[in-house]
Amino acid sequence: MKNILIAHGGAPTTVINSSLYGVIKKLKEMKFDGKIMAARYGSKGILAEDFIDLTNVTNKQLELLKCTPGSSIGTSRHPLVESDYMKMAEIFEKHDIGYVLFNGGNGSMDTCGNITKYAKNVLTIGIPKTIDNDILVTDHAPGFPSAARYVAKVAGEMMQDLKGLPIHVSILESMGRNTGWLTAAAGLAGLKSNEGPHLLCFPEIPFEEEKFLVNAEKLYKKHGGVLVVASEGLKDKNGVPIVEPIFKVGRATYFGDVSSHLSNLIIKNLGIKARSEKPGIVGRCSMMYASQIDIDEAILCGEVAVESILGGETGKMVGIKRISTNPYVTETILIPVEEVMLEEKIMPRDFINNEGTGVTEKFIKWIEPLVGDMDEFVSFI
Repeated sequence: MKNILIAHGGAPTTVINSSLYGVIKKLKEMKFDGKIMAARYGSKGILAEDFIDLTNVTNKQLELLKCTPGSSIGTSRHPLVESDYMKMAEIFEKHDIGYVLFNGGNGSMDTCGNITKYAKNVLTIGIPKTIDNDILVTDHAPGFPSAARYVAKVAGEMMQDLKGLPIHVSILESMGRNTGWLTAAAGLAGLKSNEGPHLLCFPEIPFEEEKFLVNAEKLYKKHGGVLVVASEGLKDKNGVPIVEPIFKVGRATYFGDVSSHLSNLIIKNLGIKARSEKPGIVGRCSMMYASQIDIDEAILCGEVAVESILGGETGKMVGIKRISTNPYVTETILIPVEEVMLEEKIMPRDFINNEGTGVTEKFIKWIEPLVGDMDEFVSFI
């Protein structure tokens, strides 16, 4: 039998290794008799012919994958051109690789689609992964629920701090280049205490500095301690980032500190004390707040990818279709990879309130089962 190759692309997540666990576990269950290979550092490793042999991974190592954040085989944002894909096809033939599983976001699905195009004798299946939840068609993608849970939990804890010492506006910056799914997740923070973030700033809603300052001042006068959750990708009405990106490599954009920018606006224009918080990659790799549903679905996507590719499917991505929200019921589907290549799914407008400053009940009901239980606190003030 031909060998199988697994590759990771783009930013790691809390549960990307859970999908890897699902892949290896299912291959062993199906008694796959080829080599189980992994590309060290994703597409970069493929081109360097730098492969890791996972055929004889121990049971202990396999079980540890489920609770190991980051990418245990490495990943990359290596930009690819046509000649790279032609070289990959030759490498696959050289190493007797007949199956390729690519785990990543919409950029990685583009890579998966191009491998399908150029490596005619190789079957390919994509496994979804993103904290931004910006992959089309699928209800959501593994990686997002855990990152969303982190944002929601941190926002809830910050609210208690601000309530206990109500003297400043605190800006919590969330990841998300062009989509506000993680920012929106903070809306869950007040589910039990009714004390959620006071203001959410989405990249889908053009940022207006004057309106922001008016809202911040009103909220400060009313509450004293104010929590604002803002996306790193905030843009003005012309689509220009409110803070110039400090570094760009291909599709990867490294934004300036939006939270610092907003807190400085408040200090300079309103004379109100303000603080900025930017968890950054802490929020995308934290196993401490991992969502159990996220872990389970990541494993399932890995298993289904194996069943599909060994069953002869190719040029598809495993997706999640929601059947019911309460109770939470889903099924896996196969999505033609060309439907998700490099496209982004933004927040639906009916998930954001009319003022553009918070989320709707419809969004809360949608996300609640993904994130899981929220904390309940007590206060005597």
